[in-house]
Amino acid sequence: MSDRTAADLFDDIRACRICAARFAATRTAHAPRPVVWLRPSARVLIAGQAPGARVHASGRPFDDRSGDRLRDWMGVTRAEFYDLRHMAFLPTAFCFPGYDAKGSDLPPPAICAQTWHRSVLDQLPDLRLRLIIGAHAQRFHLGTRAPMTQVVAGWRNHLPGVIPLPHPSWRNTAWLKRNPWFETEVIPALRTRVQEALA
Repeated sequence: MSDRTAADLFDDIRACRICAARFAATRTAHAPRPVVWLRPSARVLIAGQAPGARVHASGRPFDDRSGDRLRDWMGVTRAEFYDLRHMAFLPTAFCFPGYDAKGSDLPPPAICAQTWHRSVLDQLPDLRLRLIIGAHAQRFHLGTRAPMTQVVAGWRNHLPGVIPLPHPSWRNTAWLKRNPWFETEVIPALRTRVQEALA
């Protein structure tokens, strides 16, 4: 398909409002704002979960402390991270799902991935590496219901084209301390694969 067709698809995603009633009923009572950061030339796919409140406001994926940590893990600069020629972002849901009555993050609505993901992946023919971040994304992209720790611990099973990662949220700092193998084993391999994919 042509780049023009890809542009049309991405514009359709930006205009999507299928979750408007769902979001209006959340504690945040917000309107949909799909965060679309894609171009067919991308070599690295960052498949996360869903935008948070700060990303919902800025319109830029991982534009928060989680993004700082992810960029460090990958060994890339902010400019490299947001270079649309090389990086594509495909969250399980393109919009911020909102908070529940207790102020906790709601899960990404499954209808988003069901509606858009196959068409998006068809428009990314040059991918060399897919980073599958967090349990929601791992369930969708890897078809697994295994616990996130188990999936990430088995990262070598997915090489060379896929690396599963924990979410870089600062809420996972305790997890990182309990699993020092992630820093000593996974991060060096991740940086190497990212550089190979971008070369």
